[in-house]
Amino acid sequence: QVQLVESGGGLVQAGGSLKLSCAASGRTFGYRGMGWFRQAPGKEREFVAAISWNGGFADYQYSVKGRFTISGDIAKNTVYLQMNSLKPEDTAVYSCAVERGLRSPRVATRLDDFGSWGQGTQVTVSS
Repeated sequence: QVQLVESGGGLVQAGGSLKLSCAASGRTFGYRGMGWFRQAPGKEREFVAAISWNGGFADYQYSVKGRFTISGDIAKNTVYLQMNSLKPEDTAVYSCAVERGLRSPRVATRLDDFGSWGQGTQVTVSS
């Protein structure tokens, strides 16, 4: 059973930065890709960023490209999301997830690609 624990959320002013962490148990990063998703009130969960199982490749939602960076530490089984130049529209609950597939040749970005989810951490950006 994979367990994911997110941390690092909080309240920040527009233009500020936050770094989210996702600590995983089990055979996760280093074997499976991982991703970050977010859900704002009244909206569907959406893809934010993902990283391949070996940390070699990443993909981002177009609205966060150039502002957010996903990275990972295989030894610590932890994935990070560095968020810079935050905007009020980035306000949401951010959750990390583990890809279903093992050592997938591509970066997973679809909701259905992911099978285990964390509880989420709230990110609030004030204007």
